[in-house]
Amino acid sequence: QVRLVESGGGSVQPGGSLRLSCRVSGSFIGISTMAWYRQAPGKERELVAAIFNDGNTQYRDHARGRFTISRDNDANTVDLQMNKLTSADTAVYYCNARVRHGKGWGTWSDFWGLGTEVTASA
Repeated sequence: QVRLVESGGGSVQPGGSLRLSCRVSGSFIGISTMAWYRQAPGKERELVAAIFNDGNTQYRDHARGRFTISRDNDANTVDLQMNKLTSADTAVYYCNARVRHGKGWGTWSDFWGLGTEVTASA
C-alpha cells in the first residue's frame, strides 16, 4: 500500500516562509511526477507546482518566483519552499505523486496525502 504523508504546515504572518515536505512510503516500483496542490475554503483544488522525473519543474503563475519545488529520489520525498506568503496562499496543501505499484510490471496510479494546513494572516 502506498502512503503520502505531508508535514510542515502552520501559521505565519504575511511575508513569511514555510517549507512543506512529503514522503512516499509503502510498496511500489517507482515514482514519476510529484506535485503540490492546494485547496482554499470554498474553492476547487488547484495545482501549485510539479516536478518531473528529470528534475524539470512547472509552476502556476501564483507560485512562480515565490515557491520552489524540489525532490529527493533516494528518499522519495518532495518539498515545497514557500516564501513571501500572502493571505491568498491560505489553504490546505496536498501532496500528489504518480506511482508505479503492484505485481509484475505494475500499474501507474495517482496517490494523495491527507493535506497540511497553511495559514498566512496578520
